[in-house]
Order: sequence, then structure tokens, then C-alpha cells
Amino acid sequence: MYIALFFIFGLVFGSFYNVVGLRVPEKKSIVRPGSHCTSCQRPLSSIDLIPVLSYKLFKGKCRTCDSKISPIYPMIEVSTGLLFTFSYLQFGWSPELIGSLIIVSLLIIIFISDIFYMLIPDKILLFFAPLVILYRFWIPTEPWWDAWLGSIIGFSLLFLIAVISKGGMGGGDIKLFAVLGLFFGWKGILLILFLASLIGSVIGIILMILKKVERKQHVPFGPFIVLAAFITLFWGDIILDWYFR
Repeated sequence: MYIALFFIFGLVFGSFYNVVGLRVPEKKSIVRPGSHCTSCQRPLSSIDLIPVLSYKLFKGKCRTCDSKISPIYPMIEVSTGLLFTFSYLQFGWSPELIGSLIIVSLLIIIFISDIFYMLIPDKILLFFAPLVILYRFWIPTEPWWDAWLGSIIGFSLLFLIAVISKGGMGGGDIKLFAVLGLFFGWKGILLILFLASLIGSVIGIILMILKKVERKQHVPFGPFIVLAAFITLFWGDIILDWYFR
């Protein structure tokens, strides 16, 4: 029952995170106007807003104008449902479950925003940063300064990369690493940087081979950070323990 509930809650929150990730970068309200078709502007009714099912029921099109709806929307909903469920299975009813849900929510919104706009808005980081700080006061790392050191290292490393690369790293990525460092600690944030760089390099090479991107074309780094952070969230302790052994 709990697995089903976490999945359903994840679907619902995933639908909401789609709205946040798409509207905040454009400085729009997440409340008004209500959900509507971006082509014909028709307000969406309840039948249009059922996560995943509405997309399948209407074959990925608007009921009024038949314009196609991006498959990213249901993908985000399902992904959030699965991540909420996996968080419960991984951490059970523990304080760590709260931290996991906070980080999953942050990363999902960042993924949407960076994919569509190549932007990580300060408003999103400013909303989640106090939640992470409160969580760290509630559940401190061992030792307590590990989280704060992680935040400093995360910010400093990406700031240094941005300076050396003359803007090759965005300000949003730098501030995101500061927030993630506070949650994961210094070992975790270094693991995230390594994994994000590895994943980004591999995918970048594949895209260049397939001629989907040019060599000097900008590619958002946020999605790679998100994937690396998910790996670290669920399997980081195992990876770090293996590495230090």
C-alpha cells in the first residue's frame, strides 16, 4: 500500500514540478493562469490533468487543437513517481526519507528547467536551500562540519572551473553545487562532480559522433549533475566505501 501511495504522490508532484520547472525560468506565476494548452490557450479540465493517463488517453495531443504534447511531461511524472517510491524502499520511515524527497524534488525541477531553458533559476535554489539547511540541523553529518565543507568545496570547484573556462560553467550550476554539497558532504560532492563529468563526456562524445551537436556547442550541464546526484543519493555510500577500500 505504501509503495502504491508513494508512486501516486510522485506522479502528482511530478506533474506540479513540470509547471514549476517551465514557468519559473520565464518569471511566470505557478498559480495563475491555470494549466492550459500552450497552442490554443484552452484551460485544461480535470480529465486533461490526470498524470500519465491523460497523455495516453488522448494520444499525446490536445483535445481541442490536436497539437502534440511533449512526451517529457509524462516521463517526468513517471520518473518522479519511481524516485519517490525508491526513496521509500531505500530509506523506509526514517528522517533520511525526508531528505531524499527534498533532494529528488529539487533535482527534478532543475532537470526540467535546464533541459528547456539551459537555466537554473535562483528562485528554485533559494526555496530549497533553507530546507536543506534545516534538514542538516535536524540530521547533522558526522562530523557536523562535513556538510558545510562540502558546500564550500562544491561552490569553489565549479567557480574555479567557470573562471578557467571563461564562462564555460553557468552561475546556476555553481550555486546548485553549493546546495548539494551541504546535503552530501565533501566526499559526496566530489563523487557527484566526477560522475557528472564522466556522464557528460560520454554523452557529449556520442552526440558529436551522431552529429547532434557541434564541438563547441553549449550543452546544459544540469541534467548530468542531476543524474550524478541520483546515483550518489542511492548508491553513493557503496561507491565511496568501495573506492576507499
